Amino acid sequence: MSGSSLQFAVKPGGCLKGTLRVPGDKSISHRSIMFGSLAEGTTEITGFLEGEDCLATLNAFRACGVEIEGPNNGRIIIHGVGMRGLIPPSKAIDLGNSGTSMRLLSGLFSGQSFDVELTGDASLSTRPMKRVTEPLALMNAEVVTTQAGTPPLNIKGGKKLNSISYDMPMASAQVKSCLLLAGLYAEGQTCVTEPAPTRDHTERMLRGFGYPVTTEGNKICLTGGFSLKATTIDVPADISSATFFIVGAAIAEGSDITLDHVGINPTRVGVINILRAMGAKIEILNEREIGGEPVADIHVVASPLHGIKIPEDQVPLAIDEFPAIFVAAACAKGETVLTGAEELRVKESDRIQVMADGLQILGIDAKPTPDGIVIQGGVLGAGTLDSHGDHRIAMSFAMAALRAQGEIHIRDCANVNTSFPGFVDLAKSAGLKIGQEG
Repeated sequence: MSGSSLQFAVKPGGCLKGTLRVPGDKSISHRSIMFGSLAEGTTEITGFLEGEDCLATLNAFRACGVEIEGPNNGRIIIHGVGMRGLIPPSKAIDLGNSGTSMRLLSGLFSGQSFDVELTGDASLSTRPMKRVTEPLALMNAEVVTTQAGTPPLNIKGGKKLNSISYDMPMASAQVKSCLLLAGLYAEGQTCVTEPAPTRDHTERMLRGFGYPVTTEGNKICLTGGFSLKATTIDVPADISSATFFIVGAAIAEGSDITLDHVGINPTRVGVINILRAMGAKIEILNEREIGGEPVADIHVVASPLHGIKIPEDQVPLAIDEFPAIFVAAACAKGETVLTGAEELRVKESDRIQVMADGLQILGIDAKPTPDGIVIQGGVLGAGTLDSHGDHRIAMSFAMAALRAQGEIHIRDCANVNTSFPGFVDLAKSAGLKIGQEG
């Protein structure tokens, strides 16, 4: 089924109830494959997200000679080949729609002895890669892009990488992770300094695989030449996927849901902090640590929300959750203002513009700005919206129907399977009146 022909049709009203477990964390799933492949020994993973993006990473390592069993209901066994054990792929590696795979693997493959070409789908082929290729060049890596700085990436092998100390111009976990992965193969100590904290799954997982990483404030350092030791990973449920249900329950009167085993890494909880500031009733229960990552159950009941000025220090901690937060803002009383979020314009779509367009179709006053948006809370109407192939936008507008006056139709929804396989069935079971067409 082509992406543009799959539509969501969501009837208005209802509420969300029950106990749910959303799929595994995408960021952790990607990294578990990368580090398990480079480790010495056999790594076992449970809770792996079997979405297209993470499978693209898995297939990249299979193409480089790593034996990987599964996935089978989220369970994977990786027979690691060690830091120097990857072999040249027989053809270009197609990463589909996965920007995470492309940016992180550009660093990892820069340290190999062979050439690799990384390609992607039409959407990924428009996404900016200079933010990783320019600092990689400072390390003596050779990564060739198109003239526009977009994929495909041609990575030349056999380069002797230098370590660098790099001050990142903007907060990005993908850029940080790319440089740390290249640093595994560089001589000496590579340090990355962030302007603001971003998700730290790479550093946590490297330590989990026995690789020494130091963090002092916003400066992260590692020295090349150590090895990774196989381990066991239980991937927590993805807070980004949980967000759609957290927002849905917060805005729909009568809702009462619990989301099980959700990762609450401190670099990812911006959405909880922002929604609580808007008046959402969110409880964190049964906190525990699994494989170096904090995990908890999240309980949400409906409550009236009010608009806020979103604190800029929370923006990097909620960067993937803003489409859903914008829906909460549309249902809140008063004005919500977001600034400092220009990175939203270079995600799978221009999320500021696409969300503003969709909210306007539904009758909400939403004004995009260069680095954010101003949303006046109001009454959501009905309408047909285009997700522009962006999974998070499709799921956010699906939840908006809980408070809409009429049906919401959302076009181009096939990419929901990249991050949230089974979304429609799970949402239906919780009380969302959602169907698929096409």
